[in-house]
Amino acid sequence: MIERPAAGERAVIVQLDFGQADIADELEEVRLLAESAGGIVVAEVSGRRHSPDPRTFAGKGKVDEIAATLAAAGADLVIFNHELSPVQERNLERELQCRVIDRTALILDIFALRAASAEGKLQVELAQLEHLSTRLVRGWTHLERQRGGIGLRGPGETQLETDRRLLGNRVKLLKERLERLSRQRGVQRKARRRGDVLNVSLVGYTNAGKSTLFNALTKAGVYAADQLFATLDTTSRKLWIEGAGSIVISDTVGFIRALPHALVDAFHATLEAATDADLLLHVVDSASHARDEQMAEVGKVLAEIGADCVPQITVWNKIDLTDAGPGVERDDYGNIARVRVSARSGEGLDLLRGALAERATVRAESRRQAVADAGHAQRQEATN
Repeated sequence: MIERPAAGERAVIVQLDFGQADIADELEEVRLLAESAGGIVVAEVSGRRHSPDPRTFAGKGKVDEIAATLAAAGADLVIFNHELSPVQERNLERELQCRVIDRTALILDIFALRAASAEGKLQVELAQLEHLSTRLVRGWTHLERQRGGIGLRGPGETQLETDRRLLGNRVKLLKERLERLSRQRGVQRKARRRGDVLNVSLVGYTNAGKSTLFNALTKAGVYAADQLFATLDTTSRKLWIEGAGSIVISDTVGFIRALPHALVDAFHATLEAATDADLLLHVVDSASHARDEQMAEVGKVLAEIGADCVPQITVWNKIDLTDAGPGVERDDYGNIARVRVSARSGEGLDLLRGALAERATVRAESRRQAVADAGHAQRQEATN
């Protein structure tokens, strides 16, 4: 498995600017990620480059600066807020004489810390193993350097082949288990559809307040905290809405910029709650000055999992931290497009319940009309 930063481990984070417009936001985000993993950020190294250095990503001068910062801060871990190739990671560890992890490994580590359900743990392990498979060679560089010596011709490669085979077997087993769980979820979803219940999923950027909103609506007591990826496991509850009856609402894992593809693939079964929903509540941290970029990132992931066509209502959360008041905004067709709320204080939640009731009523009416139209068509066909 990927090496996890020890609790309280002192880390230096590295953020290079390749022309991004929101470099300060990216630096703040990786700082929060490192702290969410239990690390202590003792220093930051930044700089500008036209393109990554193929050997060390950062270039010789910047690597020397990182080494000096490591020594001065007494740190023993370097976190790059970028995706490193296995070769770059290995070269950096040789140059810096300490562990180096990239953004993907950091996010995977946080997921490993937070996964609570059996399915969540399987999904995280699968993502970690698939990431680790590209880096197996790192553990055998001591044999590579001595290749050709007496008694050492072949053992390194043989061990690598053995490790890859064992890892491949484990990945296959995990995928089979997750496929069985996915089929079970499919049966449960079909049962809910037969019950003619509106299915709603909460989606949004990590730490936007989805779990707090879920708890406020359902009184479910799901773990919620002011940290990245506080929730990994999908939780569903029935919610009674005055004037609309029962609906099913699900809390899902949060998204983030450059979410590793291995995680998207591994969490496909969990994310199906969004793809199979009748309505998405896109929860946005309205107090964040990066909210537009965060909304765009959520849109990218929804498109990647095939949920971008599901109807949405934007929930403008955390209005208690802004000057905005609770309210409802409609689009040009009169449909509810945005509801302004504070999940923490409860402001606007009555408006959100009203929006859900309206959507449930419209859906029920359209389904009744579809049944009536189908019956009419059958009678017309019988008459002809």
